Amino acid sequence: MNIDWNAFTPLASLAGGLLIGVAAALFVLLNGRIAGISGVLGGLFRPVGGDIGWRLAFLLGLIAAPLAYGLFTVVPLPRIDAGWGALVLAGLLVGVGTRYGAGCTSGHGVCGLSRLSPRSLVATLAFMGAGFVTVFVLRHLLGF
Repeated sequence: MNIDWNAFTPLASLAGGLLIGVAAALFVLLNGRIAGISGVLGGLFRPVGGDIGWRLAFLLGLIAAPLAYGLFTVVPLPRIDAGWGALVLAGLLVGVGTRYGAGCTSGHGVCGLSRLSPRSLVATLAFMGAGFVTVFVLRHLLGF
C-alpha cells in the first residue's frame, strides 16, 4: 500500500469534520431539523407551506460556500476516473439507495449517529460496507 503524502491532510480533514459537526448540531438545535441533504432536497419536491425558503437557502449555501472559498485560494480540480455512463449510473444508484435507506450519508452518518439512532448505525454500516465491497471488487477482482 502506498500513501499519497501530498493528499494526506489530517489537520484540514479534522477542521472540515469539526465544521460539519458543529453546523449539523447548530442546525438541529436552532431549527429542530436534521441536516440530511437528501431530505432537504426531497422536501422541495413535496413542499409544505413556509418550508421552501430554508431548504433553498440550505442548498444554495452548499453551492455558494465552495465558490466563495475559491475566491481566496486555488481550488484543485477533481480527477474523476470514470466516464459519463458510470457517473450517471452511480448517481442513480445513490438516489435509489437514499430512498430505500430513508436518508443519505449526511443524514444517517453525521446527524443520525450523533443522536445515537440504531437505524442510522445500521444504514451507515450498510453504506460503508457496500462501498468497501464495491471498491474491492472493481479494483482487485475486475482490475478497474
